[in-house]
Amino acid sequence: MTNLIHWNPLRELSDISNCFSGLMNRGSFFNDEVGEPATVRADWMPVVDISEDDSTYRIEAEVPGIAREDIHVTVDQGTLSLSGERKSQEGESKGQVHRTERRYGSFRRNFRLPEDAEADTVKAEFKDGLLRVTVAKAEQPKPRQIEVKVS
Repeated sequence: MTNLIHWNPLRELSDISNCFSGLMNRGSFFNDEVGEPATVRADWMPVVDISEDDSTYRIEAEVPGIAREDIHVTVDQGTLSLSGERKSQEGESKGQVHRTERRYGSFRRNFRLPEDAEADTVKAEFKDGLLRVTVAKAEQPKPRQIEVKVS
């Protein structure tokens, strides 16, 4: 059986918007994870990988340089939200800064959970700058064979 990749044109627009937003130092307008414009301005956006197997959905987000207590995972009305803040290192450096390429400030990513996701099973782990969130899938009823009797 082959895996089908579903193309989402809004994702392409979101990627373009994120590129331009990074150049303009603004948050992204598109938020294709929930299909609505972003309502919260973000200073930066961590990249994520989303995968699944037969029983679980997994989201892995790269959030280096953020303390565990500054990361928040919430579920509300079928939307999984990842948010947090990377605090600037200003004042800690004693020398002259020549270049700063890392983004600081708050972020927020929202993901609409699939219908078969069990929101009360969300688990989050954080290690080495990687946030791993897992959500169990609801067990699907198995088809059963019904004997047809001849009368």
